[in-house]
Amino acid sequence: MKIVTGGAGFIGSNIVRGLNARGHADIIVVDRVPADELRNLADCRIANYMESRDFLRALAADLIPRNIEAIFHQGACADTTQTDERLMMETNFEFSRRLLDFAIRRAVPMVYASSASVYGAARESAETIANENPLNLYARSKLAFDNHVRSILPMAASTIVGIRYFNVYGPREAHKGRMASMAYQLYRQLKSSGVARLFAGTDGFGDGEQRRDFVFVGDVVSANLFFAERPVRKGIFNFGTGHSRGFNDVARALIALLGHGRIEYIPFPAALSGKYQSFTQADLRALRASGYAVDFTTLEEGIAKALTEWERESQS
Repeated sequence: MKIVTGGAGFIGSNIVRGLNARGHADIIVVDRVPADELRNLADCRIANYMESRDFLRALAADLIPRNIEAIFHQGACADTTQTDERLMMETNFEFSRRLLDFAIRRAVPMVYASSASVYGAARESAETIANENPLNLYARSKLAFDNHVRSILPMAASTIVGIRYFNVYGPREAHKGRMASMAYQLYRQLKSSGVARLFAGTDGFGDGEQRRDFVFVGDVVSANLFFAERPVRKGIFNFGTGHSRGFNDVARALIALLGHGRIEYIPFPAALSGKYQSFTQADLRALRASGYAVDFTTLEEGIAKALTEWERESQS
């Protein structure tokens, strides 16, 4: 049996589908979402769905089944504009800490979602304290748990892996609204108005040339399943393609595939000054040293795959 927290969300539901594709349906999905977000599970096979609070009570009472084989912890408050520190730490730190305690006590592999946001404006992204400078509360909460994991790893007998996702995009993210990937937001803009709106130049980058390491969600699923398998692995690893691409590249790929549209540049919002990552690029040396040797989906390939699914989702 597998546990997927945040299993009705973007990455979580894709992991559930990835497990289903491997023949696994004995899955407990843990989440706390509005009813419309459960659409992500409509074509998935699971054994049980638990509200997050019920799951925490089951953890405390030691009522979780004994046959748990792996935990994929994707649940989080991912709102980068959230200012409620108590809410953020309860959701992203305390829940995660209690789940980690359970995983260590039962010696169950746990793969959890960290975030490249911990690097802030740093241009280097090797997984070291020197490069970590979070710019918002969400990123600080993720780094707080990473640091807790670092203190626990020597005592863990089973796999404990944090994956620092870079800029993930792909199917099943429509419910995320303004927190959806830039790729999906540009797709929605082009579909509704024919115009992709990008920020004018900032932080030394030209109009629409802010750069991110865009990674297709199918690759993220592959990494989660890889780390949950034997042998035992412990650590925190970056996960992106290792190449940054400009927002213009994303918009142009979508326009070419849709066959219409144009780009418009808008002023950079003053509210984001000092809180915005204009450049991300994953340093993959530690990931490759862990044994993960799978090739990444290129941006053009990933956008094409995602667009097919986004079009299908918009019709359902």
